[in-house]
Amino acid sequence: MIKERVAPAADASHELIGTGVVNRNAAPASTSEIRRVSLARFAWFVAAYNVAVIVWGAYVRATGSGAGCGSHWPLCNGEFLPTTPQTQTVIEFTHRVTSGVSLVFVAILLIWCWRRTAKGDWPRWSAVAAPVLLFNEALLGALLVLVDHLGGLDRSPAHALFLCLHFGNTLLLLAALALTARWLSSGDRRLGVVARCYQTIATGLGMVSVMVIGMTGSLASFGDTIFPAESLPHAVVQDFSSSSHILLRLRVLHPIAVVIGSIYVLWLLQTFWRKQERSPWMLLLTVTLTAQIALGTMNVILLAPVWLQMTHLLVAEMFWILLVLASADQLFANHHSGLPLSRKGSTGVNWSLGFKGTGHISRGGGHSL
Repeated sequence: MIKERVAPAADASHELIGTGVVNRNAAPASTSEIRRVSLARFAWFVAAYNVAVIVWGAYVRATGSGAGCGSHWPLCNGEFLPTTPQTQTVIEFTHRVTSGVSLVFVAILLIWCWRRTAKGDWPRWSAVAAPVLLFNEALLGALLVLVDHLGGLDRSPAHALFLCLHFGNTLLLLAALALTARWLSSGDRRLGVVARCYQTIATGLGMVSVMVIGMTGSLASFGDTIFPAESLPHAVVQDFSSSSHILLRLRVLHPIAVVIGSIYVLWLLQTFWRKQERSPWMLLLTVTLTAQIALGTMNVILLAPVWLQMTHLLVAEMFWILLVLASADQLFANHHSGLPLSRKGSTGVNWSLGFKGTGHISRGGGHSL
């Protein structure tokens, strides 16, 4: 009887000891997962912050405050801190300060990501691309300031070219930041190309066409700012008059680009539909695309008020990020499982900023790093 009572006690002790071993092994994994979650959170924050900086930059352009700091860059009217700021100076100087803070955030993300990832991990390279694109963004912005004042090119085709390059670089920057955050959140650091050759080509051409939408949109907004129309019929006449400024005649390119770019979005939606899976991309892309078309129509009818231009741009940046992530999900899959990120572990997109893996760690002591 004594032996029978002692034996269960010994087994319980053994279980306790075993549980302690599991908990001790799980502790480092939990710490590593918490660090990964923190990094993913910060990456999403940096992406969101840059969206806000871009929208404020649109406000600078829409209010004509780009010359608020004169022909000086990076100084403002030759001063580190403007002593007699006017409204336009405050608006432009705020944009420069927030852009500088963005550079700090992106540098922190690069260092943090480099320390927490290994050689060959995809988040590392997208994190490297972000500061390069941000530096190029600052360079193009500086050229816009300096060249405009040196040569009076604020209404010239050269200025239009700089605007297109600037906004195209902006879209690439957001793509790099969004992909970094997504890949860090999902825990998948090594991916492989699973799309067929024609799908890869179609995706590349489609993404370029959507970038053209944004670039022509920046031209249209700039034309609306410099040459405000008195009425909708007057604006239409301006677009097709041979005597109109080149910026006004280029506005017609934006709706044409919208039609071409929408074809790619519809093709992507059809691709997800044919997979016969409950993909959240279908709803997200459909809603944002519809919202963009509605906002663009309102922008034309209401003659592009500043608040509507900023709203239109904000939704455009959100649509671009969603499209980049959906296209990446179409092209790439987990290196080990062969499943796209949105299908790994569930049929939904992992927007949990990396929290989904934490529960598995506490149960089994493993981690996805």
